[in-house]
Amino acid sequence: MPRAPKSKIRTGTIRDLSDLRVRIAAVQIPGQHTSQTERARRVLLAWLDSAIAGKHGLDTVLRALASGTAAQQIGAALRGQTFADPPDVVRNAACSSGCAFCCILTGPDGGTITGVEARAVHDALSPLAHQPDGRDWHPKACPALDPISRMCRAYDVRPSICRSYMSTDAQACEMNSEGGSEAGGGVLGAHLDYLAVHALARAALSGAVKVHSYALREVASAAVEGQDVRSALDRARHPVRMLGDAYRGLGAAAKGAAG
Repeated sequence: MPRAPKSKIRTGTIRDLSDLRVRIAAVQIPGQHTSQTERARRVLLAWLDSAIAGKHGLDTVLRALASGTAAQQIGAALRGQTFADPPDVVRNAACSSGCAFCCILTGPDGGTITGVEARAVHDALSPLAHQPDGRDWHPKACPALDPISRMCRAYDVRPSICRSYMSTDAQACEMNSEGGSEAGGGVLGAHLDYLAVHALARAALSGAVKVHSYALREVASAAVEGQDVRSALDRARHPVRMLGDAYRGLGAAAKGAAG
């Protein structure tokens, strides 16, 4: 298990990994009880069982859950399964280098990300501080973009939301970037699992360690504006409700597309 950033843990609130497992098995995401949540619970418990089998300590596991390392690992594994037997949206994807209309950040936060992702994005972009960025191409574009090539300058560490968005119609993406509502694009189910895993981790760790989520737009903006990582995380940290709102919003959008 990769080393996760340190988080302040209140010792004694979770006695051991068995206690943690009971918590994860029992908690609910506030306002949400769906088959997607239960799927996320199963994969999170499987991840925890693997950590227990690997003899990882309680502090290591709690920090991986709090930082989003667990959600990141689980999401990556599930995306890998999706691409191994790709659905139509993957096989017929119109995505290409430099298209970048999905990188025009029109949502409330430009994408919900975890702490481990936020730090990685900041590390990738901070050497580019005060250089032209994506907003020189489009005022709402992700600052991670190169304004000329429209290529992502944090591509190797791009968050789950960026890895999971797919489209079969690039023209629809362009129209939607300007406020349209054309069909053709959306996130893979693995991203919903990732959000649900992180939300379950927050619920299970309540009282023991804080589990945050962050706004991609603000992290990237802070990095290219030269802010240090602590200031960037403070600026980008979500209010508590935002993680659940992102999960519910994307889940409802996915159901609507399926219908």
